[in-house]
Amino acid sequence: MAMPAAEIESAIRAALPDADVKITDLAGDGDHYAAVVVSSAFKGKTRVQQHKMVYDALSGRMGGQLHALQLQTTVKD
Repeated sequence: MAMPAAEIESAIRAALPDADVKITDLAGDGDHYAAVVVSSAFKGKTRVQQHKMVYDALSGRMGGQLHALQLQTTVKD
């Protein structure tokens, strides 16, 4: 079952309200996405911690509804 890009963006924004989120469907199949997430909540966090915050926002949908997510995170100025 595919996961719409809008649902991914909504889940990330719910967990990181100040985030700028850009989602790209990499394969056109609703299973393989790239996400760029910029948030002040990442300040002081390692890249691994930042990515975990985003994956946590997806509430276990990785590997099920969402097969692959190429992730880039950045601290908002």
